[in-house]
Amino acid sequence: MQLTLRKWNLSIGSGQKLFCILGLNVLEDRDLALETARHLKEVTAALDLPFVFKASFDKANRSSFKSYRGPGMAEGLKVLAEVKETFQVPICTDLHEVEQAEPVAEVADLVQIPAFLCRQTDLVVAAARATLKNEGLLHVKKAQFLAPWDCHSLLRKIEEAAAKDMTILCERGSSFGYNNLVVDMLAIPEMQRLGVPVTMDATHAVQLPGARKDADGVASGGRREGVAVLAAASVAAGVDGMFLEFHPDPDKALCDGPSCLPLSGAAELLGKLKALHTAVHGYNAY
Repeated sequence: MQLTLRKWNLSIGSGQKLFCILGLNVLEDRDLALETARHLKEVTAALDLPFVFKASFDKANRSSFKSYRGPGMAEGLKVLAEVKETFQVPICTDLHEVEQAEPVAEVADLVQIPAFLCRQTDLVVAAARATLKNEGLLHVKKAQFLAPWDCHSLLRKIEEAAAKDMTILCERGSSFGYNNLVVDMLAIPEMQRLGVPVTMDATHAVQLPGARKDADGVASGGRREGVAVLAAASVAAGVDGMFLEFHPDPDKALCDGPSCLPLSGAAELLGKLKALHTAVHGYNAY
């Protein structure tokens, strides 16, 4: 199965290059977004990897009322539009409310449904219709509580509301007891059997929800050292795309710092993933 962002001539799926959705967890300020996008554009261009810049304008699912959420939709979309225009890259961002679907889809080429919201019918339908109207693709994160084969109902809902061939599914781990996630690599081929490309969110898959001890349990912890492990394992399992979040100084990131990677390590990791992708598939699409 292949899907293409026609405006950008970028494809994901069987026989294609490793599709890379890379960026920041959340927009902190304009300069950081531009710095991160510039670096990742240079790295992916050098490696000949398809690149979509990702950043959230609002992190609505926070552990605490005091947690940083982002600049909001109006300001956030302005920054994302500037990144898009400056570096000529497609954009991925998520939404949380039905009313956000139209304005988000006008800027984002990949409209992302957060994992906890993937069964919210009104949101999924609104996002699918707005995304189709703007010739984008829908990036749906599989919920932490959902079996991979149960994504069939999500895909059918999108097909009935908008179109069949417009959805990418994303694996990001499953709840495993308290404050922990585990990734079943067999979920990747299971979801691909549903007839869609699949990405791996190796960043959020190492989260320890609500378990950050230095924050009195009001923030998520993470095992940053596991990101590269899960990324490589998912490529070995045949994943079509990679979702990774970076920050110039992860320990100072305003959201999910324990799970994101240093921006300086992007070239090394992506180079390894590209080499592994080529070896696993037995062809060189690059």
